[in-house]
Amino acid sequence: MADESYHIQVNKRNQLKLRALLSELPAFCKEYFIGIEQQTQSRTRIAYAYDLGIFFHFMHETNAYCKKFEIADFDISILDKITPTDIEEYLSYLQYYVKDGKEYTNDERGIVRKLASLKSFYNYFYRKEKIERNAAELVKLPKRHEKNIIRMDADEVARFLDQVENGDKLTSKQQAFHEQTKVRDLAIMTLLLGTGIRVSECVGINMNDVDFENSGIKIFRKGGYESVVYFGDEVQEALSDYYYERKGIEAMPGSTDALFLSLQKKRISVRAVENLVKKYSKTVTTLKNITPHKLRSTYGTELYRETGDIYLVADVLGHKDVNTTKKHYAAIEDERRRQAAKVVHLRKD
Repeated sequence: MADESYHIQVNKRNQLKLRALLSELPAFCKEYFIGIEQQTQSRTRIAYAYDLGIFFHFMHETNAYCKKFEIADFDISILDKITPTDIEEYLSYLQYYVKDGKEYTNDERGIVRKLASLKSFYNYFYRKEKIERNAAELVKLPKRHEKNIIRMDADEVARFLDQVENGDKLTSKQQAFHEQTKVRDLAIMTLLLGTGIRVSECVGINMNDVDFENSGIKIFRKGGYESVVYFGDEVQEALSDYYYERKGIEAMPGSTDALFLSLQKKRISVRAVENLVKKYSKTVTTLKNITPHKLRSTYGTELYRETGDIYLVADVLGHKDVNTTKKHYAAIEDERRRQAAKVVHLRKD
């Protein structure tokens, strides 16, 4: 009997997490989450619920009207008692706060995300005519300063893969485990660097999703839809070596279909792959914080430099909006335009 789909398992776990978060929110919030269910992913709803929890906690502590009630007893009418100024004070609070003895900070990105959650929440009830005012709509999104995309250059990629393969710069403790996992690790890292897929897409791959004859892998994209990504010879070789090894491993129940396994013979987790990338990248560069997403950026950058086709890059990376891709690779686009200016010579020497 085939394992239950990895993506179904994830959605079930997320559903339980969401229910736990909803139990700590005002009862009327449940309507909002049911209303956005068809347009959002389960992990997005979890993020929204977490953000709303922080918001209502802040209002309960600082807003004179909200202090009169327990959070669980808030009625939807309370949203009309909250002003744009209250929300602006909340955004300021998010930069640094202490809760249950633990310190929290949010950078520009985190604050923008939390305000976006709040805007979605208010917009829903305003459209439904459940509230009279949309206080969140009157608060402007903070200006975001775009960061340079961190990626590895060609030399760093080569040295990174060399370390995954031989591990001579790892600690003695890491080398002991490396001997058991190097074939798997090389397959994972080569796949991430050679296709640009997300780490969540990588860990969800099953054995029968790989088609060596056509050099393609079926993956489930961020939006929950299926897609096929194609790979080159280097990925084919690394995957083939691991696939042969994997067929000889008897996985634990629930993971028998999984392609990539942990040492416990269970489907490898996103966190485990993140730790692998961190471990190997530290032997190559200490100046760059390399994550699986940075491997994705490395692939996207190289693909764009080789093809100059931003639409192809968007399609291969699974971006629904090409403007997302353009934003990430704007610096390369500008570099290409500068090069174009030098191609045409008006007067020959």
